[in-house]
Amino acid sequence: MALKTFVFVASLATSILAHTTIWGVWVNGVDQGDGRNLYIRSPPNNNPVKDLTSDAMACNVNNRVVPQSIPVEAGDELTFEWYHDERDDDIIASSHHGPIAVYIAPASSNGTGPVWVKIFEDAYTTSWAVDRLITSHGQHSVIVPDLPAGDYLFRAEIIALHEADVLYSQNNLRGAQFYMSCVQITVSSNGTDTPSGAAEFPGTYTDSTPGIVWNLYTDQDPAGYQPPGPIVWEDAIGGSIAQVGTIS
Repeated sequence: MALKTFVFVASLATSILAHTTIWGVWVNGVDQGDGRNLYIRSPPNNNPVKDLTSDAMACNVNNRVVPQSIPVEAGDELTFEWYHDERDDDIIASSHHGPIAVYIAPASSNGTGPVWVKIFEDAYTTSWAVDRLITSHGQHSVIVPDLPAGDYLFRAEIIALHEADVLYSQNNLRGAQFYMSCVQITVSSNGTDTPSGAAEFPGTYTDSTPGIVWNLYTDQDPAGYQPPGPIVWEDAIGGSIAQVGTIS
């Protein structure tokens, strides 16, 4: 009991200090600069979203069109760079184990409705995806699919499970923590793989969805964790959690 109490208190302390959001992106290893409120629909702070029924599940709070969009072509490597307080810092608390996913949707949808397609997912291999994100200086990547030309939202998402032993709807001091940001991307190459949106935020993640509740502090095998949401789109090309560029 004492150990469980200690873990609970420690998780509360780190959750206060170790939130995260996206600083910017890289394209084929080239830093695109600070994207906050320029090409990223940045939230006003790095707090998580916990209410699965909130409109903020799409692109976080303060979802709105921002002035710029990053140009890419099919086959380009698009890298998201997360941070905590300053660029290339501790990124997120090491206690915040969990999966990482990337979804895409047409920008014209503003992220509303069943428009999201998952193009990348990483949960647990020999370690949690978030653990590897920390050692990769906050960087993880996707390969841009062979999409029709146009404007898209690329939604990168971290789910922190350190308080996911109970539902937020049952105890609003706990529950899974969702960190997401939407990046405005313009695809210039004219591909033929048209994504058919299926996921909806809010809506796809519910209290009964596998992966929303998970107790990190029991003997559950983390390799058995199932991330929430649909399977990865069959025409997605892939991605990785690895550092692609050094911050000078």
